[in-house]
Amino acid sequence: MIAGRGEKDAAYIRKVISAQRKLELVSRGVLLFSIFPPAWLIGTAGLSVAKIMENMEIGHNVLHGQWDWMRDPKIHSTTWDWDHVSPAEQWKHSHNELHHTYTNVIGKDNDLGYGIMRVDEDQKWRPFHLGQPLWNFINACFFEYGIAAYDLELGRNLHKRRRKNPEFRVRARAVGRKIRKQVLKDYVIHPLLSGPSFLTTLAATFTANLVRNIWSHSVIMCGHFPEGVQVFERRSIEGETRGQWYLRQMMGSANISGSKAMHFMTGNLSHQIEHHLFPDLPSNRYAEVAVKVRALFEKYELQYVTGPLPKQVYSAWHKVFRLSLPNRKPKVTTPDREQALAAA
Repeated sequence: MIAGRGEKDAAYIRKVISAQRKLELVSRGVLLFSIFPPAWLIGTAGLSVAKIMENMEIGHNVLHGQWDWMRDPKIHSTTWDWDHVSPAEQWKHSHNELHHTYTNVIGKDNDLGYGIMRVDEDQKWRPFHLGQPLWNFINACFFEYGIAAYDLELGRNLHKRRRKNPEFRVRARAVGRKIRKQVLKDYVIHPLLSGPSFLTTLAATFTANLVRNIWSHSVIMCGHFPEGVQVFERRSIEGETRGQWYLRQMMGSANISGSKAMHFMTGNLSHQIEHHLFPDLPSNRYAEVAVKVRALFEKYELQYVTGPLPKQVYSAWHKVFRLSLPNRKPKVTTPDREQALAAA
């Protein structure tokens, strides 16, 4: 599959990038007249889709190095600057190096619960966890900022001593510069160019970013959080072999079923299992390899967690709510009580 990459794949990503840029340009052009409701609706919808395309099918996958084999300096993981407040270099470290290495390992994988949620029954429950449905909803609405925060490992670096760390300060300044760049583009320059449509363009851009954030958060949650997906303790990966690493990727990921349009709008992260097995495989090839991967699951009687988007989103959120509460104590049956009394 890797060896078979060629001009057809290169033409695909170039076509997607061209379509995304045209859609964004046209949508921003329509929003210049967003004072009129039809223009606001059309422009906002178009900009929302364009931002989703850029982050999911283009940005995420380019930064994974899926297209580095083309040797095109404009479509390369070392040069791509995505439409996101998290600097590309920091995201590549936290996502490509940490998340994909320590997938679903509690305390090592920041993508697992984003550092703000209880993700497994074996984790100690604290009163703080009662609020995790609310924390998760807020995180969904401002997801790009949440990603920037845990790429920066903000939680553990807020201590006064850590804040003075030169490396942290350099990374924090890089995040600040990227946020300023995004805010200037989306909330200053474009609205100002709209003249009398300033406020409506501002609202449209905020709405498009909100839609993109909630969509990407939903897709990513469906990749590792639905019921049936396994999580792992740190000690379980000590001495882990390469084969065991692949097995952990298989058991710690979940897919989304749906149409070609659905797969495209998720950045083909609907094939999350295949993506974690082959993270540098071009995204347009995941549907092809998924057939063989699923057959492997069936051969070894492993659970291939998949389902339509509504089902997977519900499953993930149900888990968020369930784990926000203390574990239910198992009911003691009459025979158990009799055995306990007899033992006493």
